[in-house]
Amino acid sequence: MSVPSVLLNRDAEGLAHAVAARFLTAVVDAQSNGRVAQVVLTGGRVAAVVHRAVAESPARTAIDWSRVEFWWGDERFLPDGDPERNETQARDALLSHVDVDPARVHPMPADTGQGAEAAAEAYAAELAAAGSPTFDVLMLGVGPDGHVASLFPGYPQVKITDVAAVAVHDSPKPPPTRVSLTLPAIDRAREVWFVVSGEDKADAVAKALSGGDVPAARPRGLDRTLWLLDQAAAGGLSESQG
Repeated sequence: MSVPSVLLNRDAEGLAHAVAARFLTAVVDAQSNGRVAQVVLTGGRVAAVVHRAVAESPARTAIDWSRVEFWWGDERFLPDGDPERNETQARDALLSHVDVDPARVHPMPADTGQGAEAAAEAYAAELAAAGSPTFDVLMLGVGPDGHVASLFPGYPQVKITDVAAVAVHDSPKPPPTRVSLTLPAIDRAREVWFVVSGEDKADAVAKALSGGDVPAARPRGLDRTLWLLDQAAAGGLSESQG
């Protein structure tokens, strides 16, 4: 497992565009090595800007989008098309603007009445059917409480290691029901990127990077672990950490 590195940007807008450029480069690199690029998207305020920046970048034409496999790290368990779903946000900002192969877009199941446990089992089965891929890039946001994906401090899902995806109930932030990858599934990525902006995240960032007892302290990329921060999110770091 890799040692975390911290890269700073002046503000949220600069962070989002830097992440978008890094994302495009990573996908090009994967495809130049003959692979179908495997990427895991996240949601949240910065992710939406990252997705738009990727879609608007002239460099997007360097990618064969039909050879990119899209997964998600977590999802709000809501009906299909709900604007709060991470999938909906990603489709609106990115996926509807590039020539993806629909068979290679793997959203977490929407709420059709089947229950979140069944949705998590279905997503784990979809990952297994795809050969439990090693992701090229997996992006994560971080909450003010130090959660990543939908793995919250003190929740039992943080300790689950025998399945790839789990249901989460009674989330401390709405909506209460979610589906999330587990930590072992997250760790199955060549590169893990924490993309974090805002002063409200500074304490969580500092705690995670100092090895504190929060879920964000746990994920590690096989080759690289990057904390991509704006100055506000880095405000709690010591000089040696930043």
